[in-house]
Amino acid sequence: MRFRQIEVFHAVYTTGSISAAARMLHVSQPSVSKVLQHTQQQMGLALFRLVRGRLVATDEAHALFVEVSAVFEQLGSLQRTVGNLKNLSGGHVRLAVVPSLGLQLAPLAITQFRKLHPEVTFDVQTLHHNELFAALYERSCDIAIAYDAPTHPRMTRLDLGTAQLMLLFQRASLPDAGDTVSLQRLEGRDMVGLTTGGPVGELLNGELRRLGIQVREVVSNQTFYIAAALTRCGAGMAVVDEFTARASVDAGTAFRPFSPALRFKVQCVHLEDRPPSRAAGDFLSLFGRLLDEALGTT
Repeated sequence: MRFRQIEVFHAVYTTGSISAAARMLHVSQPSVSKVLQHTQQQMGLALFRLVRGRLVATDEAHALFVEVSAVFEQLGSLQRTVGNLKNLSGGHVRLAVVPSLGLQLAPLAITQFRKLHPEVTFDVQTLHHNELFAALYERSCDIAIAYDAPTHPRMTRLDLGTAQLMLLFQRASLPDAGDTVSLQRLEGRDMVGLTTGGPVGELLNGELRRLGIQVREVVSNQTFYIAAALTRCGAGMAVVDEFTARASVDAGTAFRPFSPALRFKVQCVHLEDRPPSRAAGDFLSLFGRLLDEALGTT
């Protein structure tokens, strides 16, 4: 069956008459009759019978209508998708973030955005730095939010804010901590989480090498929130991003920024030939505002 035949059959079945079907389709009654008659001849089936002046669907028509309804449901889904692409009343955002942004900031941003735009849905991944860009290349995400993304000819970067590294520690291990701490305070200390990959890890390790500071790495790991959990359990101090630090403090754990500050950029990255959709662009605007609030820059 061609789609026009499916459309006419659906209209006649649901309305129960040729005239009503014609009005639904905005065509003439002879046009509907001709298409329906051709369809029955082509299929070799009687789909409707005239009983006391009214069309009555046959058993074959009932069975066919089940399949036709599924086609119309798919058509409706297609039409909604087209509408979603044209305006913000719908859409789907595929987002990848580094794990520390997945602790609180990204969930908060998504929740607030969906309160404003409930028709927008999200697919969210938390990936390590190198995995984020592989996800963009493989097109399993549309936008990625990362720290100090490297330059690349196929990538476009958008600055969202500037954050800094923090020292996370048990209060008893650094009772005289002031408002800030120097990297020199780490000399000889038990530390966790110093092998975190990516540019933020390189920022810390580069400063330690430049200043000639030697620390005792007791646990190696690749994820800031695991380093924070180890610190809370008493394994040692950890240098983490401030989002992880703020989400990890408790009665016995505190954090301080370094002096001088170790700063890095929070950036959105997307493929150059795949700019963010309207929904994704508006989400990034909201994310940027929440980022400013979290960083105390507003």
